[in-house]
Amino acid sequence: MEHFLYITWDPSDTAVSFGPLAIHWYSMCWLVGLALAYLLVQRLYKEQKVKEGLFDPLFLYCFIGILAGARLGHCLFYQPDVFLTSWRHFIEIFLPIDISDSGSWRFTGYRGLASHGGTLGLMLALWIYVRRTKMNVWQVLDNIAIATPVTACFIRLGNLMNSEIIGRITDVPWAFIFERVDSMPRHPGQLYEAIAYALLFFIGWRIYRKQPQRVGTGFFFGLCLTYIFTARFFIEYTKEVQEAFEQTLPLNMGQMLSIPFVIIGIACMKGGNWMKRFADIAAGNKKKR
Repeated sequence: MEHFLYITWDPSDTAVSFGPLAIHWYSMCWLVGLALAYLLVQRLYKEQKVKEGLFDPLFLYCFIGILAGARLGHCLFYQPDVFLTSWRHFIEIFLPIDISDSGSWRFTGYRGLASHGGTLGLMLALWIYVRRTKMNVWQVLDNIAIATPVTACFIRLGNLMNSEIIGRITDVPWAFIFERVDSMPRHPGQLYEAIAYALLFFIGWRIYRKQPQRVGTGFFFGLCLTYIFTARFFIEYTKEVQEAFEQTLPLNMGQMLSIPFVIIGIACMKGGNWMKRFADIAAGNKKKR
């Protein structure tokens, strides 16, 4: 395939700037994805006539859980040798800044966020939310799962704008040349994931419109986990490893972390008595003697 068919990719990583303050595309995509999910879940809560006053706390729990989990996931799963070896980098785990060797700093936004960590953080946040509100945990998880693919799609578009999580060298006609990296044509792995997640949203939304009674059964939560992390597992084969230590592993870190989520997703779609017991435990309901 001729070189002129490849897509040369080198966008600015800054979406907008206000003097010294710059908002990067990655941060912007995160915010847009979360805002759209906010509006979708708000609509779902209204359609399901969920008690007023229960929605706004949900968004706060989700925002904090996703951000904290994604940040810690990246730092602990992928770069512990960087963030846990000096106080300067340790501070950068929690603050969206870059601290130079001289002690000066600049605002960068959170430029390392891991989806697996974000998922774990979200689950923990929703557990606390359900405990406080006594809502059906499966109703909450299903509603979040319907909207989650939108956020996941925009996150991967943010990775694309950053020219990060690049694919392996290839000769497919739609290959991207990430000029910040090198001059080789590569799989746009970020775009593959973004398209997969957008497709999942339309599938989930169509099922919901036809069978809204499935909300509260755990079906949508199971579908979301199974689809997203199965897609992630196989798309990883087109992507370069993110850290050097992964080159010696039979599966990369993203694939290994995806497997338990797929298992959980299948179990939720299959259902069973355990789901009712889990809902009672999550809500803090004590078993009657």
